[in-house]
Amino acid sequence: LQQSELVKKTTRQKCMENRLRLGQFVTQRQGAQFVENWVDGWAFTDLMKNQEKISGEKEDIDRSRRILVKRKPPANINKNSKHDTFIKPGEKPLSIIEYYEQDEILKLRQAALKKEDADLQLELEKLERERNLHIRELKRIHNEDNSRFKEHPILAERYLLLSLLGKGGFSEVHKGFDLKEQRYVACKIHQLNKEWKEDKKANYIKHALREYNIHKSLNHPRIVRLYDVFEIDNNSFCTVLEYCEGNDLDFYLKQNKSIPEKEARSIICQTVSALKYLNEIKPPVIHYDLKPGNILLGSGSVSGEIKITDFGLSKIMDDEFYSPDIGMDLTSQGAGTYWYLPPECFVVGKTPPKISSKVDVWSVGVIFYQC
Repeated sequence: LQQSELVKKTTRQKCMENRLRLGQFVTQRQGAQFVENWVDGWAFTDLMKNQEKISGEKEDIDRSRRILVKRKPPANINKNSKHDTFIKPGEKPLSIIEYYEQDEILKLRQAALKKEDADLQLELEKLERERNLHIRELKRIHNEDNSRFKEHPILAERYLLLSLLGKGGFSEVHKGFDLKEQRYVACKIHQLNKEWKEDKKANYIKHALREYNIHKSLNHPRIVRLYDVFEIDNNSFCTVLEYCEGNDLDFYLKQNKSIPEKEARSIICQTVSALKYLNEIKPPVIHYDLKPGNILLGSGSVSGEIKITDFGLSKIMDDEFYSPDIGMDLTSQGAGTYWYLPPECFVVGKTPPKISSKVDVWSVGVIFYQC
């Protein structure tokens, strides 16, 4: 707990320092309302000024080149020929040597500015990546400060909550410590809206318990383990998962745009290994929501181990509902992330479309292409 408090204090101090450098949310008035707008810090302001300065110098060089071209001596000029090119009063005509000398200077200045501009662009991309992390941390701290579990409670007399990892629509994920097994865990706390009707609450709980029943039996090195589930109160319950350091693949792609081929191949091979396991167990399981956001990077980089998570939309291919020849009915059409799903999931007709484990194969292909 002391170590967690120290880490929390350090990250918040770093966040405060980055507010001036990278930017912060500022409350501003718009009409009758107050809204929070993002304002960039001095690092971005200075970089923009440098870019404007380089842009101005480029324009000066282009102007100088146009003037120099007008003063270029004719190719066949000699000592006895008259220089008939128009020259402003007071300007001396340029010799061939003088012309090429000035032309070379302008070219060198232009090349130097081009390199400076490219360096500034790289610096801007680096700053934008830092800003993304900074914004993410600011939001996390804000959510942590407003969480009802911020005072490090012990849940089920076993799980000590240390810090907030992330927040979704109806759930929070906390880093916790299992006092019994002496290991770090991820505690996903599902909070039902108190204003929901009883049937909606029951449906949400049924959905979450279904995910738990599917997930609890899975045991594979490339799949996040589900350890426990328990009720906190009438409007909230907790699922305890294996804790994984690092971010997900979606965040990494947003920060780095693409991944080298070797690393991408490693991620896909590990993902396929997990899918092979899901297809071979009895009864087989379709993940159905495979996407970069559900692929966790164990070390936070693409060169390490990965783990698949979130079985909230998964399907069990048991004998009652699944046929190897035609597949199984898709009963939750419209759920999932559309651009990772195959065409058969969008077929509209009198009967539900048929799906199989090929859904996950298609999703892997899309992810590989995206990498």
